[in-house]
Amino acid sequence: MPVPKKRHSNTRTRTRRANWKLKVTNLADCPQCHSKVLPHHACQVCGTYQGRTVLKIEAEEKKKNKTARNKPQAEKAPEEKEEKPKS
Repeated sequence: MPVPKKRHSNTRTRTRRANWKLKVTNLADCPQCHSKVLPHHACQVCGTYQGRTVLKIEAEEKKKNKTARNKPQAEKAPEEKEEKPKS
């Protein structure tokens, strides 16, 4: 395997790695509900794509499930421990 004859400088390495940055995703507005959607994807809120319904969204069931999960269960009263006399 070939091995580099000399070491690359820090500047050269950092210049090469300077382009490793994240890009901001382009988001478009849904024409039906005006929520942010990835281009060429169906809307996750209303389920439409290019003016027609593609996904069946059941918002009421989702809300019911979320509220059921968020409700705290009945709080249990702390059980009193009986102390045993030491002999």
